[in-house]
Amino acid sequence: QVQLVESGGGSVQAGGSLRLSCAISGVTYRNMGWFRQAPGKEREGVAAINGNGNTDYADSVKGRFTISKDNAKNTLYLQMNSLQPEDTAMYYCAAAPWRATLRVNDYVLWGRGTQVTVSS
Repeated sequence: QVQLVESGGGSVQAGGSLRLSCAISGVTYRNMGWFRQAPGKEREGVAAINGNGNTDYADSVKGRFTISKDNAKNTLYLQMNSLQPEDTAMYYCAAAPWRATLRVNDYVLWGRGTQVTVSS
């Protein structure tokens, strides 16, 4: 019943945009985040949003990415603009019980990911 399902990934040219969605069912968490993992690298926090709508972003994406949520639709979004090849990764949405952080270990529920590939 509890499920996080990402969508919206794909392949784009550098400078392009994508909007990722995460459909959440079976549970409600105040704190949500987006993470990404490239091959051979550790999973890293990209953006987080808490129950009050406060957000946090990795320095590498500030000014380019925007995290938001639609509580009525129980959906989390990540708008990604000005994409660069270094943004290429599998992107995951996740839920945390205590805080909306960029730390992987704070999150307890994870989607299976959606691939984002940015070509130069």
